[in-house]
Amino acid sequence: MLWNKIINSKPPVIASGRGVFGGGGAVNIMDYITIATTGNAASFGNLTVGRSELAGVSSTTRGVFGGGSGPSAVMDYITFATTGNATSFGNLTVARYSLAGVSSTTRGVFAAGRISFFATTTVMDYITIATTGNATTFGNLTVARSALAGVSSTTRGVFGGGADANAIATTVMDYITIATTGNATTFGNLTVGRQNLAGVSDGTRGVFGGGTTGSVSTVMDYITIATTGNATTFGNLTVARQGLAGVSGQ
Repeated sequence: MLWNKIINSKPPVIASGRGVFGGGGAVNIMDYITIATTGNAASFGNLTVGRSELAGVSSTTRGVFGGGSGPSAVMDYITFATTGNATSFGNLTVARYSLAGVSSTTRGVFAAGRISFFATTTVMDYITIATTGNATTFGNLTVARSALAGVSSTTRGVFGGGADANAIATTVMDYITIATTGNATTFGNLTVGRQNLAGVSDGTRGVFGGGTTGSVSTVMDYITIATTGNATTFGNLTVARQGLAGVSGQ
C-alpha cells in the first residue's frame, strides 16, 4: 500500500507574534504572517535548499527548519525580526523527511520520519536553537512512524498520529521532557488515527487537526499537554484536508 505523501507541506516556525512557513514541493520559498492580524502572507526570503516534508522548531527569536524530501539532513535558520534568506545551521543525525518538531524557548527536537520510501524511524535528535551546529541524539519514540505532528509547552513535547512503513495510520501519542534527553513515554491516543495532520498549541493545550485515514479528515482533537491521557474531540476544520500546517500565538 502506498503511503499518502505530503506534497506541499510548509511547516511553520513561530515567535513574537509572527509565523513563517517554508518550503513545499521543490521550492525554497518562505512567507510570513502576523498571527494577531488577518491578511495575506508576505514574502520572507528563501531556504538554503528547496524541499518538502520538512519540520520546524523555534525560540522567541530564531526559527530552524530541518530535514525534508531527499531524504535530507539539512537544517537552516532564520531570525524572525528581520526578513531575508535562511542560513545554514548544521545537519540532523539522520537524513529523513515527513518528520515533526517540538521546541522550548531554548531547545528544538526533531522526531521520526521516513529514511526511505520503505522505512520509518523512531529517531529523535535535538539542537540548541541559539547556537548553530549539528544535531545530537535525544532518544527514540515509542513507535516508528512518519507524517506525524508535534505540539509543545515550554517544558514538554507531544507527538501525535502518523503512519508506519506500510502507511497504516496510528492514534499513538507520546511525550518527552524537552530539557532532558531520553526515550519518549506513552501519552495516550488520538480520537481518530490519522497521518499527515497538523498541530498547534498555546503552551497549555495542544490541538491536532486534519490528516487522512484513507479518506481526508476534518477532525480536530485536543490534549492538555501537562497531563497524560487520551485526546478529546475539539470540533471540525472548515474543509477536510491533509498535509496542512498550523501556527499559533501564546
